[in-house]
Amino acid sequence: MNLPRRTFLKGILATSGAVALGTLLAAVMADWPKTAFQSETVEGALNALFESPDSEETDKITIIAPDMAANGNSIPVEVKVDLPKVESITIIADKNPVPLVARFKFADNAEGYVKTRIRMAKTSNIVTVVKADGKLYTARRQVKVTVGGCGG
Repeated sequence: MNLPRRTFLKGILATSGAVALGTLLAAVMADWPKTAFQSETVEGALNALFESPDSEETDKITIIAPDMAANGNSIPVEVKVDLPKVESITIIADKNPVPLVARFKFADNAEGYVKTRIRMAKTSNIVTVVKADGKLYTARRQVKVTVGGCGG
């Protein structure tokens, strides 16, 4: 075997990096709630995500989104949570063909904040379900979509 040292090291690093990336992706995908993201109803998605989807409406969740979106393909959404021990933030567009848009899990002591862009098929409510200190809380905000988004 007559490989130069640099070529040998590059090969070893590339292989170990690929293995590490594959392991990371497998761990992330194992925690992906496939049934919830495939559900065509809000209730089905919530039942797949939470043991008991009963929640309490609260003003401690602020959803910042436009009242009207000229295009449903990319709607900016910001969620701020003023509750202790936020475990997750789930975003749902209740009139989408697949209502579950996103789910974010948080580490201990993380700030309950998410900023993203979502796709909406038509005018509907953005429903945010926050799990904090073992309990579920919700807030909603209607966004009017004037041009088609996902699904017509």
